[in-house]
Amino acid sequence: MQSEFWQKLKAELSIWRVGALPGLVVILVIILARFTGAIQSLELLAFDTFLLLRPEEPIDERILIVGINEKDISNVGSYPIPDIEIAKLILRLQKYNPRVIGLDIFRNLPVEPGNKELINVFQNSKNLIAINKVLPDKIDSPPALPPEQIGFADQITDIDGKLRRSLLGTPSGKDYHFAMSLRLAENYLAKEGISLENGIRDPEAMRFGRRELPRFLSNSGGYVGTDAGGVQVLLNFRSGQKPFRTISLQDVQNGKFKAEWIRDRIVIIGMTAPSIKDFITTSAVTSSKLSAGRVYGVEIQAHTSSQIISAVLNNRPLLRTWGDSWEYLWILCWGIMGISFARLTQSPFINLLVVGVASSSLIIFSYFILLVGGWWIPVTPALLVLALNGIGMTALYEYDQAIRLTIKIRHDLIERTFETIHNGPLQTLAKALKLIRERDLPADELLEELSGDLQKLNRELRGIYEFLQREPINQDSSLYLGNGLVINLQDPIHEVLYQVYNYTLERKFPCFKTLKIKIRSFEPVQDCHLSLSQKRGLCRFLEEALCNVGKHAKGVTRLEVYFTRNEGWYTINVIDDGLGATSLKEGRGTQQFRNLARHLKGKFRRSPLSPRGTLCELSWPIYRSYLWS
Repeated sequence: MQSEFWQKLKAELSIWRVGALPGLVVILVIILARFTGAIQSLELLAFDTFLLLRPEEPIDERILIVGINEKDISNVGSYPIPDIEIAKLILRLQKYNPRVIGLDIFRNLPVEPGNKELINVFQNSKNLIAINKVLPDKIDSPPALPPEQIGFADQITDIDGKLRRSLLGTPSGKDYHFAMSLRLAENYLAKEGISLENGIRDPEAMRFGRRELPRFLSNSGGYVGTDAGGVQVLLNFRSGQKPFRTISLQDVQNGKFKAEWIRDRIVIIGMTAPSIKDFITTSAVTSSKLSAGRVYGVEIQAHTSSQIISAVLNNRPLLRTWGDSWEYLWILCWGIMGISFARLTQSPFINLLVVGVASSSLIIFSYFILLVGGWWIPVTPALLVLALNGIGMTALYEYDQAIRLTIKIRHDLIERTFETIHNGPLQTLAKALKLIRERDLPADELLEELSGDLQKLNRELRGIYEFLQREPINQDSSLYLGNGLVINLQDPIHEVLYQVYNYTLERKFPCFKTLKIKIRSFEPVQDCHLSLSQKRGLCRFLEEALCNVGKHAKGVTRLEVYFTRNEGWYTINVIDDGLGATSLKEGRGTQQFRNLARHLKGKFRRSPLSPRGTLCELSWPIYRSYLWS
């Protein structure tokens, strides 16, 4: 039993190896492609798509955007907007006590008229944050403001020109600079008693209270070898057509707003005029104001500030990624799963269905974990190895299975042919050789006997040839015994065995000449679970057992043959009272019997009887007879 188990395990491993080795090569290729950045664009596309498909979030009431649009520029009559207009706007907003005001308009140089008035407003507005630019070309900040009221407006776009991450802090020269969005969030959260500190898990990261901002690294998510200088975070845009309330300069001048929109809020002033081209491309959000994928710079400041504040105060997810080792282990697991699907599914259609369900599950899970937990996991490479291994290795397994089936069919044909030759022509040939060796007969009688045997051998061989010329379908359902006798294996098993019994006893074996008593019983049974292969094996067993009696049971006078069903077992018994063979070496027939018994999950035994005779018995359980085919 144990050796049979190991044989099955070895055979199964040899089948798995067919798809495992190429499958591992596919996994390695995908991992190398990811490692070199060859599929980075696909991963970023999947990331953008997931962010774009998120359900719409409500407006963040904590932020108000004052966007100076084309109509405002026309009303003012000039661009850049003069300092006096900016000063009046800030003063009017200050009347409603905003928590912090962000000016996302460069004012490093005077824009007359009104520069003195604007400087005065700057000096008296402690809650005002203005911008400068530090990378790569510098633009100075307004000279009237101290460093703690300055934040840079620099944004880092990817190689495809799209924005997916936000730069919060960076060294420049001897100083360290913070982004305007970070300054706005810092001032807002300071009123909540929460200050900006260094991270705990990652000392180089930034932290507000217990909320640490996951720092972007060069290989975070689908990125490969990306510049991760300074402190960057993945930008978790607020979803929806209208993430923030936006009013125009003219709305403020005409009082078309509510005081609670401004009171204790963040107010960001910036340009929302398409002609100024202060916008950035992204695929993560839609915009009703610009063409698809374009977001105004002032809105980017709002998104980044909102991301920080919402994470700290509302536990909104921050975008995070796994470590490299976990990501590649994830890809490996899905690749192995694809190989497993290819091996375990029984048909191409089922395989496509299983791979389709698994792929859908992978996409849904990746989207869900991003939506709920903010985790960006490598869905694209996992999907590639799953599909390539799941579908590609199926074709390989199908090809291997076809080859194995062809080999099995040829092996079965050879085995069946040999069984037919063994129980027919070889028996005749053995008889002839025995006559020659023993030389018991006179020369004339020996020659006559040999001539008859050779003629019979010729007929048997020709009969086998004609039988093998038949259609394979007919061969599978037939059994050739000799002398042109072909048994239909689709007949009931007791009838088939009876035909084998009659034919074999008619053969001219020497020991059959002494038989005086023949007892037979072939009990009619329902053989609905017996396959054609099983019936063929049982017929060959009975034929071989009877041939052994005819050849070796010297002095036999009594032969009993039974086919019975008793207590859940089928049994075939062949009992004689002859001397029997004395050789201890197992012949071809005995090996066939043991192999048949093993396939039937049954038992075979050949044992001597006292005082003389031999019992040849094959039995198998009824409930397992269907297992072998």
